[in-house]
Amino acid sequence: MMNVMDINGYKASIAYDPEIEMFRGEFINLNGGADFYAKDTEALRAEGELSLKVFLEMCEEKGIEPKKSYSGKFNVRIPPELHAKVVQAATAHDQSINQWIKSVLSESVKQ
Repeated sequence: MMNVMDINGYKASIAYDPEIEMFRGEFINLNGGADFYAKDTEALRAEGELSLKVFLEMCEEKGIEPKKSYSGKFNVRIPPELHAKVVQAATAHDQSINQWIKSVLSESVKQ
């Protein structure tokens, strides 16, 4: 289960903090931090909407693009044994390592 809440088209990761007995939301993929807290999901959504509104207003005032951009490239360090298994799996699927990893990641995040 992914603990993600959609608030006005923006995704937020949701967790429960037992120390303060509140839910905490943090927006994902923003060019800055925007988090929010509440005791229940209804209040969490309301706090999230408020936090997002303030964040977006600040971005507009400062001329900042609110969403983080990605290059589509990243490096992953894995143990040599796993690397060998990835090569075997990609070859068995008649794909390059890049193609195979892309398909595995896409399936993993249901894209």
